[in-house]
This record gives sequence, structure tokens and C-alpha cells, in this order.
Amino acid sequence: MQVSGPESSFKLSTRGTIDCVGENTGSKKKTVCHILFLFCNGYNVGEARSQTHLHPFKREEMKRSSPTTTSGASVIVAVVEGRGLARGEIGMASLNLKCPELVLSQFADTGTYAKVITKIHISVPLEILMPDTASEKGKGTKLFNLITENFPGVAFTAIQRKYFNERKGLEYIQQLCAPEFSTVLMEVQAKYYCLAAAAALLKYLEFIQNSVYAAKSLKVSFKGSEQTAMIDSASASNLELVVNNRDHRSEHSLLGVLNHTKTSGGARRLRSNILEPLVDVDTINIRLDTIQELLQDEGLFFGLKNAIGHFLDIDQLLSVLVQIPKQETVISPLQVICLRFDMILEQIKTVVNDDTTFLKGSLNMRTQKCYAVRPNINEFLDIARRAYTEIVDDIAGLVNQMGEKYGWPMRTSFSTARGFFIQMKFEGAVLPEGKLPAEFIKVTKHKNNYGFTTADLMKMNDRCDEALREIFHMSYVVICQLLSTIHQHIHCLYKLSDAVSMLDMLLSLANACTISDYVRPEFTDTLAIKQGRHPILERMAGQQPVANNSYISEGNNFVIVTGPNMSGKSTYLKQVALCQIMAQIGSFVPAEYASFRVADQIFTRIGVDDDFETNCSTFMLEMKEISYIIHNVSDRSLIIIDELGRGTSAEEGIGICHSVCEFLLSLKTFTLFATHFLELCQLESLYPNVENQHMEVQHTRSADSGAESVVYTFLLNRGCSEERHYGLRAAEMTALPSDIIQEAKTIASKVSEQLLAKQQSDPETQRQRVVYHLATRLLLTARNSRLDRDSLRTYLKGLKKQFEAELQAAGQTASADTEEE
Repeated sequence: MQVSGPESSFKLSTRGTIDCVGENTGSKKKTVCHILFLFCNGYNVGEARSQTHLHPFKREEMKRSSPTTTSGASVIVAVVEGRGLARGEIGMASLNLKCPELVLSQFADTGTYAKVITKIHISVPLEILMPDTASEKGKGTKLFNLITENFPGVAFTAIQRKYFNERKGLEYIQQLCAPEFSTVLMEVQAKYYCLAAAAALLKYLEFIQNSVYAAKSLKVSFKGSEQTAMIDSASASNLELVVNNRDHRSEHSLLGVLNHTKTSGGARRLRSNILEPLVDVDTINIRLDTIQELLQDEGLFFGLKNAIGHFLDIDQLLSVLVQIPKQETVISPLQVICLRFDMILEQIKTVVNDDTTFLKGSLNMRTQKCYAVRPNINEFLDIARRAYTEIVDDIAGLVNQMGEKYGWPMRTSFSTARGFFIQMKFEGAVLPEGKLPAEFIKVTKHKNNYGFTTADLMKMNDRCDEALREIFHMSYVVICQLLSTIHQHIHCLYKLSDAVSMLDMLLSLANACTISDYVRPEFTDTLAIKQGRHPILERMAGQQPVANNSYISEGNNFVIVTGPNMSGKSTYLKQVALCQIMAQIGSFVPAEYASFRVADQIFTRIGVDDDFETNCSTFMLEMKEISYIIHNVSDRSLIIIDELGRGTSAEEGIGICHSVCEFLLSLKTFTLFATHFLELCQLESLYPNVENQHMEVQHTRSADSGAESVVYTFLLNRGCSEERHYGLRAAEMTALPSDIIQEAKTIASKVSEQLLAKQQSDPETQRQRVVYHLATRLLLTARNSRLDRDSLRTYLKGLKKQFEAELQAAGQTASADTEEE
């Protein structure tokens, strides 16, 4: 007998099995081996957002000024701060709803709470949980106010302080942590604040999801702030690490350049690594070795790349596997996955039918759920199935009888709302008295198509639903037993997930090398890049961007970059920072040669825009950013400063720049400082570890009109820029009247004569500078040289000649100055 409907159709046989013959018949299977059809009540983000939040959780929705802020977000973060003497000690716990890993953190933060904001920014949270005491009576704590200011598009939920209980948190972890990850207990048992955050987070998830995590099923990890380099959210935005500032949908960001991943887990890992680069050189070199091997073995590279593309989202599967509904609900199919672990697969094969799969249409899916579990597994399930089959046979028989009784072409159809009902199509026939017999009820009509039911058919539908509930209940019991068995081997899936995402990321980084000419970086005490290129600009530009050299060492750790507007200073500074980040995530870099010193923090101070949200002027924003750098900088940081003091008068700007430079010069941090204040170039004569560099420009004169124009070479050279009044040249390119430009030139020349007096360094200072440079070069050679004896001897002889030449040049300069006097 043929049963059809608007959504699907099937053939019913008297043996009690249903063969689907809808649109999916004969279609290619989505998996290549046995398919697991999982049943459980999963967490639906959309449904959870619409639930009313009752006591004890008070929801405070912030104004969503940026709807795209939480697009695709699935992480819930709990944050708690110590009180009294422990203020500044932060505990954090986060859990990705798509990946069941509980990540704990505890650290001491400064008054700016930079580490907290950065870690939350990296998580891309869907929701942030904090104690209700943090926002009590509208007078939020400083941490609460900072979080709500920095994440206006993220939901905030206040939870009673009593749920932030470190003892309960430790009990949760002891109960839920998979045995293979239980060493984390040694790390966190004295970390009271992260345990308290974990307790509140897990209790909240239990409340909103109406489910709990299975015992010994969660991966729990502790991540301190010292394991990775810190990049604050402002620097991540300035450098366009994961999002393009002009167009958020554009792929012109560092993540867009490097992301060739095939799995969602690989993409998440790559994003996380870009925002938190590694600081362990051994781990970085292992990644570089792997990428090098992939590039050298083409067969291995393409074989792995092809294989990795067949993996589904294992993290999503894990999140389903480890959750147990607190109360039985109508079970629904959530995921299909091909499992290659023999032990788990064998257990699944003994319970789940081989041909169980996902099909479109509610009737098809209902049929799949009815017969997903093999027969002879549960006697009550088999009885319920036979009852269901008999009822469906009775329905089909009833419809046939009705068709024979009236001589009309009736057929059985199905819909989710009505269940089984009768459909009939009249083609030219006329109904007696123009209407259907009275026993046909709930009649619908569309053109010549009639849909209706009868009282007997409705009773059969009720019996059918009752049988289905029995089948679903029994199937639920069987599947829960299967899942409890799988939970014993859950660590295999965690390891698989971790291995697949890591391999996917490394393949992605190797793939980036095949598109552009990248080189393997080294790690020494020196930042040295030969013919380095901007990785994002290289992908955007139709032609190869101009390459530049970079060199920063302990001997000259402060580089001042000058040059006209639009000469490429900002691009060069960002290029160095991006190459540093690429090297520290284990990627090759766009250069002919590259050596880096591992940076524990990367700071940037770029741009001169007002900030209307925090009511900050250009100058105040500059001061806040530079204050943050000064309070958090260390000897192994990399600092990028592009313009400082431009928001105030020239005298005050130069004074601030000078004092900030002198503070940074007292440290061993690597600093690149771009400025238009040429007065700062005099620092080179005062401090031996300062080096002046400039972006070179060329002047050309038109043969016809005699007008002078500027050609930007975008090349970096030693020394201070000799260009003067280049801002006025930029103004000439606009529509400003020529008489205004000429008057401005005249005034600027007079001011320059008064302000820029010639300053000379005494001969002794120059000699000390030459000796200092020799000492630092010898020190770096002793630390990092890999030369053999003969090559090292040759290098040292050359170094000696260079030292003598520089010493002689310093003496000649001193003699010339004496003669002039």
C-alpha cells in the first residue's frame, strides 16, 4: 500500500518495517561507515535565550549597540573578583556550548583590569555571569563597569553571591572531570576564585539547559596568563588580527590570510592562537618542524588535507554526548558522525541499526527514530513497535474501506499537525449535493484537493501517538544506556578533537606558505627581518608590496621612524608586529630571513580618533593608552607607537614624547616609535641604544610646468628624515588656495629657524657610542653565533675593522666641529 503526504511518503509492509521512498531514496549517504543516531535533549541557544529567567538568576540585558558582536558566539563566562585585601585577584571559568571543555583561570590583575578584558575578548562570550553584589543597587564595581563598557552587545546575568562557592566548585570538578584530565585538580585545588566561578557557571548551565553533564565526562583545563603572550583588545583591533576594521565581513585580516582550515575546531584554535601567541620556544619549533615536513612532502600534505575535510564537528558531538536531560522529554536526533574507534563503534553497532540516517520530512524522521534501535535489544520496545505497526496497518485498511465504500480515489497522508488523515482529488467528478458525507470532519479544500478525517481515524491517531510515546521512551532508555557505556571512553574523542583541530591549524599555516613566499623564522635575542612584507597588504595588493629590513637588538632596542605623511610608517610598524605574532604561533613569515625575540606582551598605540562612548578626546585617549603601556610593560615586550602627543600643542607633545621615550629607554623592551616630531631624533645623540630611521621619498620636477612632486618609495633607510614641511606638500594636493599655502610656508620657515637650532654631540659621547655598539655586537655573537671557528674569526676581524672605521669617523667629526668653531 502507498501512503503519501505533503512532506514525505513511505511503503508499509505487514512485516512491521517501513521503507522510506521519499526524495532521499537512493541518495548518497552522508557517512562512509556506520552512522550513530544520537538521542538526547540538547541545549538550543535560540530557545534558551527566550526563556524567562527566574530566581535565583537575575538577567540584566545590556543595550545591544552592535548586533554583530555576539554573532556565532557560544561561550558563557563567569567572572568573580576577590574582596577586601584580595581585590584584584580574578577568577574566571568559561564553557563553550559547542565544545564541552571547562577552562579555568585565576590571576592577579592591575587596576585597569587589562587581563580580564583581554581574556573575555578572546572568548567572544555569548553571556557573562557575575555576582549580584558587583552591580548592587546600580552602583557597579569598577570591574563590572569596565566589562559592561567594553562588551555592550553581550548579555549580562547577575547571580547570587552564594552560588560562587569554591567548595562546591571543587566538588563539581571532582565529579565531572574525565579521569584522563584529573591532574588539573592538583593545579586548581588552591585556586579558590576560579573554583567559585566554576560552581556558579555549572549551576547556571544546569538551570538554563535543564540538563546536567554526565559524571567523568568533561575536559577541565587550567590556563594561567603566563603561558601565552598578551595582546590587549585595542592592539588586536589596531593590528586587524581577526577582524578588518573597515569591513567586518572582509577576509583582509591576519586570521583571513592564514585561515585555510577545513573544520570549525581548527578555525577556533587558529583564532585563539593568533590572539594568544605562544611564548614557549620548544613548542613553537615543534610546530615549525611539522609545517616544514608538510611543505617538503607534497603527498603527505594533500593526503592529510583531503582526510581532514571529511571530519565533522567533533566538539559539537561531544557537547551532545556529555549532557544528560534532568527530565525525560521527546527525544530528537541531533548529530551524525563516523566513528573510527573500534571499541566505541562496536558498541554502537550492537544497538543502532546500520541504515539509520538523517532524512528530510517529519514522517521520515519519526520512522527513523522508531526503528533506530535494533530489534531484540529491549522486549518492551519490540512490543511497542508491533503495536505501532498494527495501528498504521489498521489506518491504511480503514482508508481503503472508505475508498471502496464511496468509490472515490482516497489515499492516506500525514502531517505533523494532523497526524494521519485522508486526501482525495476530484477530477471532473461532482459531489452529491455539493458536499462531503457527514462522517467526514475537519475538511480542508484547495482547488480540487480535499483533506479530511473521521472520528475513527482520530481515535487511531491517538492510539498511534500513545504507541509512539512508548517507543520513544524505550528508545531513550536504550540510548542512555549506550551513552553511559560510551562515556567510559570519552577521552578518546577529546584526544581526537584536539588532534584534528591542531592538525587542521598546522595544515592551514602550511597552506598559507604555498600561496606566498614565506620563510621559517628563528628565535634569538634579536629581531632581524630581511626583506619583510606586510602579510595582509600582500594578499590585498595586486602587485608585490615594497619589502623592508628590520633590526632591533639589545644594543639598539629603540627605533625612531620619521617620514612624510603617506610614506608608509604605519604600515611598516604593523608589518613588524604581525610578523612577530605569526612567528610565535608557529607560522612561517613573509620575508627572506627572519629572527625574533619571543615577546611576552605586544602593545600598540595607533590612531588619533576621539572615543565618544567613553567621552575621551584624542589627547585623553592617547594618554590612557600610553599609561596602560607604561604600567604593564616588561623587558621582553614589543611596543608599537604610531604618533603620540598629536592631540595637544607642539611644545607639550614633544615634552610628553620625550619623557615617555626616556622611560622606555630605561627598559630592555623593543620599541618602534613613529613620529612627526623631528626634535625626537636628537635622542640618538644622547642614548646609544636609539637608532633613527626614516621612510625615503624622492622629489621630481615636471619638465613642462616645472612643478615639484613627491614620489613615495616606501623604503626604510638609516637616519632622520630630511624632509621639512611635508604636511604643507600634502595640503597642496587638496583644493586649498595657493596664496594660503604660500603664507603657511613662509610662517613655517620662520618658526623652524627659531625652534630647530643645530645641536651637536661632543666627541666623547660619539666615542662611547661606538664602543657601546661594539660591546653589544660581541655579546649577541657570543649568545647566538652558530659559526665555525674559521668563519667566526673572519667575522670578528670584520667587526674590528668596522669599529676602527667608526672610531676614526667620530674623531674626524670632532676635528671638523673644532675647525668650524
